[in-house]
Amino acid sequence: MAVPRNRVSNAKKNSRRSHHAKKPKNLSACSNCGKHRLPHRVCPSCGHYGSRAIDVAN
Repeated sequence: MAVPRNRVSNAKKNSRRSHHAKKPKNLSACSNCGKHRLPHRVCPSCGHYGSRAIDVAN
């Protein structure tokens, strides 16, 4: 069983985790209505994907 040789300080632990923060989502503008949407997904406000109108059945 692995046993740590020395205690890891809070500063060392937190500096190692400095890159673990969540990144903001990349939003792109819809080409039809101009509202923000996730890329490569159907626009939730108007239902367009690119230049096509997609019929989404719930």
